[in-house]
Amino acid sequence: MSQTLRPGRVDPIHQKARPLPFPLSIYQTAIGKKWVMALTGAALLGFVLVHMIGNLHMYEGPNQVNAYGEALRELGGHLAPRTFVLWIMRLGLMGAFALHIHSAVTLTRMNMLSNSKYQSPRNYAAANFASRSMRWTGTIIALYLVFHIMDLTWGVFLGDTYVRGDVYHNLTESLSTIPVAIIYIVANVALSIHIFHGVYSMFQSLGINSPSINKVRRNLAGGFATVILIGNLSFPIAAMTGFFNENNCKPRAAAQEGHLKVCSGTEGASTEKEAGH
Repeated sequence: MSQTLRPGRVDPIHQKARPLPFPLSIYQTAIGKKWVMALTGAALLGFVLVHMIGNLHMYEGPNQVNAYGEALRELGGHLAPRTFVLWIMRLGLMGAFALHIHSAVTLTRMNMLSNSKYQSPRNYAAANFASRSMRWTGTIIALYLVFHIMDLTWGVFLGDTYVRGDVYHNLTESLSTIPVAIIYIVANVALSIHIFHGVYSMFQSLGINSPSINKVRRNLAGGFATVILIGNLSFPIAAMTGFFNENNCKPRAAAQEGHLKVCSGTEGASTEKEAGH
């Protein structure tokens, strides 16, 4: 028996998936994915800003930046084991990052599938370079995060010069090499481009979109991206020009999981000793 189609019937663009239980079913929609991408993006933006501000302790010297790193490991005080709270924060960031990538990828697939039904080419008249390059800048950022963790958290590329827990030494050693400095600069330019469009579109995804506030959104996006770019690019520049220099540091004592140098402000003789936990 043949099936008769109704005149003007069009096959659906997307095959309807089996609905998940609420509230997971919301994530199966484009609007739900945009909300997840916006909220996880906001969380990641907060991390990027706080991370940059924390790294500014580098300009105060080894004492301050290493004390800052130690304070992160000791979050929770005596109420939680050492690094426990830090790892909770790390797992939260990893979850946000994974959801951000997944929502972006699935939204892109939905968009490409929808556009494939149209014969006319896409019109980029209303799009800018930042919006068109989000996939590429996102890929660069993801690859750099892997490199960054391997370099400064695990010490893979620093080799024997890596000192566990010595933020000042490790960051100075890493960024003072030209290849790493170039990688850092390229990655942070990509990050700033990604942030510019991400902050601007985040408000639209959350339903905050009006001609009266679009200029404010654009200025906020540009200002945030500029602050992150200037702050993060200052670190490889300072390392390459010798502003970050351990030779200017008079080691007073060792206070870490190994041989962390704590610098004295005096020009006199210095001592160094082991300090355990």
